[in-house]
Amino acid sequence: MMKHFAIDLLSEYKTEHFPGPQQVVNPEVNDKKMEKWIRGKAELLEEIEYYEHLIKEIKGKIKETAEHLDWQELPEAEKFKRLPPSRKRLTDTIKMIAYRAETAMANIVRVKFARKDNVRALLVSMFQTDADILPDIDSGTLTVRLHQMSSQRENEAVMHLLNNLNETETNYPGTKLRLVYEMIAAKRTDSD
Repeated sequence: MMKHFAIDLLSEYKTEHFPGPQQVVNPEVNDKKMEKWIRGKAELLEEIEYYEHLIKEIKGKIKETAEHLDWQELPEAEKFKRLPPSRKRLTDTIKMIAYRAETAMANIVRVKFARKDNVRALLVSMFQTDADILPDIDSGTLTVRLHQMSSQRENEAVMHLLNNLNETETNYPGTKLRLVYEMIAAKRTDSD
């Protein structure tokens, strides 16, 4: 490092002549490398300017392109088919019925649930809870046993809903089996 880069001289401020024959880079060779480097940079600059011009043109085309078209103006390859309106009406009707049923259940649970803002979240959790389905042809019932919720307060709110559903004495569609809703009691341990 001392021979090639004079690292030891970095701490000094004065200069002096080289004491004897040493090899250094020929300035003419350095100029040739510099010219090659400058030519390379010029080519890169031309390429950058070309792409910047291209980007400007594309942005201009995008600005001129309409966001919406009439169906008839679409190219044939881009045209798509829609669902028949009757099918959409059917799915919308089912969604509306499900939403109204959920709202009715939320209103029942809201009476017992302390946190009114979390009623729908509780219902979603209840819908995702494991359940046992037990048909009993002899007694004419179809029992749905929900597993416990995460807290006692939630269990009480869900039990209130299940009691209300049981009072309706609804038959399972297409059968004579009456729906009965229960909650599986938590197993008690010796420490309880």
